[in-house]
Amino acid sequence: MKTLKEILAKKPLHFNFVSPDANVIDAIALMKIEDMSYVIVMESHSYLGILSEKDYTQKVVLQNKNSSSTKVKDIMTIDLPIVTVEDACEKCMEIMNTFKVPHLPMFEGHTFKGVITINDLLAASLEEKTTAKSEENYLKDKLNPSTNQHYWV
Repeated sequence: MKTLKEILAKKPLHFNFVSPDANVIDAIALMKIEDMSYVIVMESHSYLGILSEKDYTQKVVLQNKNSSSTKVKDIMTIDLPIVTVEDACEKCMEIMNTFKVPHLPMFEGHTFKGVITINDLLAASLEEKTTAKSEENYLKDKLNPSTNQHYWV
């Protein structure tokens, strides 16, 4: 199974970073622009947490708070488990399942490298299965020439 580093190498760069002092409405607007369900909360190039649609729904909408005056730092999630770029996808899936979260911060040493999402893992798994199936079919054709159709003129 792939490592998270391999998945990270294929992910496009995103610009979904916000300051902890940003208003929640601005973070939600950035989610819409970037077409993502979360934003990364950073300060001075340091990872602080993640603000997700779930945070917004549970901590702003359901508590009848004002999106324009509530700060990101007041509702962001700061206690997510972390993974490293060397971790296998399978380990990451286990952590996501255990903690019931769809995304995890990823580090290399003490350096924040990005966020791995359940969608990233699903895409990698499907790609791996498709590749394995293609290789299996290729080998079957090569090892069993009777399945190859030949047309003689």
